[in-house]
Amino acid sequence: MGVLSQIVPAGSKGWQRWLPWVVVVLLGVVLPAVLPPFRLNLLGRFLALGIAALGIDLIWGYTGMLSLGQGIFFALGGYALGMHLQLNALEPGQLPDFFELYGVKSLPAFWAPFNSPLFTFFAIWVIPAVVAGVLGYLVFRNRIKGVYFSILTQAALLVFFNFFNGQQKLINGTNGLKTDTARILGELAGSDAMQRNLFWLTLVLVVAAWLLCRWLTSGRFGDALMAIRDDEPRLRFTGYNPTAYKTVVFAVAGALAGISGALYTVQSGIVSPQYMAVPFSIEMVIWVAVGGRGTLIGAVLGAVLINYAKSLVSEALPETWLFIQGALFLLVVTALPDGLVGWWRQGGPGRIRAMVGWPPVAPTYPGIDLDPQVKAEKDQLERGAQ
Repeated sequence: MGVLSQIVPAGSKGWQRWLPWVVVVLLGVVLPAVLPPFRLNLLGRFLALGIAALGIDLIWGYTGMLSLGQGIFFALGGYALGMHLQLNALEPGQLPDFFELYGVKSLPAFWAPFNSPLFTFFAIWVIPAVVAGVLGYLVFRNRIKGVYFSILTQAALLVFFNFFNGQQKLINGTNGLKTDTARILGELAGSDAMQRNLFWLTLVLVVAAWLLCRWLTSGRFGDALMAIRDDEPRLRFTGYNPTAYKTVVFAVAGALAGISGALYTVQSGIVSPQYMAVPFSIEMVIWVAVGGRGTLIGAVLGAVLINYAKSLVSEALPETWLFIQGALFLLVVTALPDGLVGWWRQGGPGRIRAMVGWPPVAPTYPGIDLDPQVKAEKDQLERGAQ
């Protein structure tokens, strides 16, 4: 081992640590130049969904809490930005068109703060974080966990969905709020140039969200999260308070979902209560499961790959995607419990080569014969054999 550590220095694989970042930069430069605007817009949306998936991986993959209600926080972030863009598209004193349809003569009080870009910037992630933190604290202090926590989050999702769906006069109810006709920094939100800028912004925020989750899951805080997942009573017995850790991490996941919802809204052109529909929140869980929970990068890959596959399949065979999605989930549950990234890290490609009869690839060290110490040991062994 001492010889090998001298032959293969610790920094010899430094390029592997930098390779993902090089790929990200290349994607940010190359894709906007080669993809048509429609495909680039789709990729931007799916990357935005990857931020919400990171939050789910944080609370499910690392902390063991399966939330089926992340659509609440996703929609709250989307509505915060949607309300600002609606007001930003109007002349002073004007009201959004739907207010006139329902006889509303003055701007409701809770709309007024969204005139401010600064307030909206904070509202996009603070409001979802506060709602998630309050909901989480009320649940976690009563030691509700497991399947009961999942059912409760889905029940909360239904409450929010029905509430937002019925507010026709205040937020246009089922019709939602359109954002593609608003202007951002003087540029039409739905224009190709702005959508390209939004793609770059989304790519940067995905990397920032990944770094945040990576930081949270490392060190003592990350150890506490995994201890909650593996044996919460034992952690409590050692003197830690799991309620505080779970509340904080649930609030962070809510903030990430809010940012994701805002980015998705401005790139899709609309926000509506459908973001709070039960199937959408369940799909978020499927993205993480297929990509690989507890891996972070798997959550982003799962969100992008599955949604891109959904788009392509739906264009060709619209009625078959639900069957494919169900098959993917069954495949993960039965054959790939650690998802695609976990399968890759555990030598999945090598197992496939073994199944088809290819010899395994053995690790080699080409420089080992050139090392003077190894050569001296080899000569000594040969002299001893003679």
